[in-house]
Amino acid sequence: MAPYESDDSRSAEEAEERHSARRKAARYVVPVAVVGVAAATIGLVPALADSGDPDLPKITAQQLVQKIAESDVQQLSGTVKITTDLGLPDLGGLESGLASGAAGNGSGSSADPSAKLTELASGTHTLRVAADGPDRQKVSLIESAAEYSLIHDGKDVWGYDSKSDEVYHGTADQDGKAGKDGKGGEKGRAEVPATPRDFAEGALKAADDTTSVTVDGTAQVAGRDAYKLVVKPKHASGTTVGVISIAVDAETGMPLKFTLTPASGGAAVVDVGFTQVGFAKPAASTFDFTPPKGAKITEDKDAAAREHASDAPREGVAPGAGLLGGGDGAKVIGKGWNSIATFDTGEKGGVPSSTGKGDMGGFLGSLGDQVSGGFGKGTVFSTRLINALITDDGKVYVGAVTKDALVKAADAGK
Repeated sequence: MAPYESDDSRSAEEAEERHSARRKAARYVVPVAVVGVAAATIGLVPALADSGDPDLPKITAQQLVQKIAESDVQQLSGTVKITTDLGLPDLGGLESGLASGAAGNGSGSSADPSAKLTELASGTHTLRVAADGPDRQKVSLIESAAEYSLIHDGKDVWGYDSKSDEVYHGTADQDGKAGKDGKGGEKGRAEVPATPRDFAEGALKAADDTTSVTVDGTAQVAGRDAYKLVVKPKHASGTTVGVISIAVDAETGMPLKFTLTPASGGAAVVDVGFTQVGFAKPAASTFDFTPPKGAKITEDKDAAAREHASDAPREGVAPGAGLLGGGDGAKVIGKGWNSIATFDTGEKGGVPSSTGKGDMGGFLGSLGDQVSGGFGKGTVFSTRLINALITDDGKVYVGAVTKDALVKAADAGK
């Protein structure tokens, strides 16, 4: 009779096999893990919870959009609540690692913003934000018994993770100004939207003749009077986007709340809003940072290379292509809300089938649906907003569109 510990040994081997399967699965489910970031980047991310209906002067949609465009809030501080419900599959904690890897070539530090802020792609989070012009901003992600802060102060960009006691240090533009987006980010480093304004600007840039933009009454957000701007596709066929609602501060024109409800209905996919906000100049000490004694400091030595790469012209490249995983090879096909980003990974074989050894195939099978068409065969990974098709010949199609739309695009690409 085999000794008792052989059962433990088999259990350990099975556990290790499952863990190995999940590690191997990482490369195949990146489009699903990073959809929150992708959606925000292509301008498709965020039900307004009204606490009253203030009586405000009438305004047209065009006037309200113009008010947003002319808004020039340089100084603010406040608290932002962000809830993301993309319907991602439970990967046993693998999701955050996948999102971190997909967000770009990070430094490997837990304090690197390209890794840390991708956690906003799922769950509910509380952020403290502050800004004093284009050269000084701070975003703090409040966690259980821990805090992560990202500070831009002049030429310096600091990230600090109190949980791991790690520090990231990078630089802004050589002239000390903020990055190309004007928000203090390094050129070439992907940024994750953190405030309603970030999301709103992306959505309005994506608006075209396929978009309906209207004013739908008023609201109060964070104790401030606001107009409600509603943005939605004119024709819902093919897209997973339902309605985007933006609460616009009546005085300053700054977006205070941003919500996206999917075409399938139910809870919002992403809901981002201030719970408290003020427009006084923050104390200068808000942006001071000195690495704690003993903390591990990682210098970003690759920033210059990313800056050089970001300056190269990339005709026809999809916004956020790097975040989608396709780098400079990604392109956009389709129009408006039915746009699809596509790129070729250069790797054949697609996603392993359910005939794989151990539970690898079963694990992957639970994440995606097998599809076929004129393009051949592939696997579709789905969320409530973004769907991604990986074909067996190594091509990827990603968009806020239905599974059928992806298959149709792949067929057309043959």
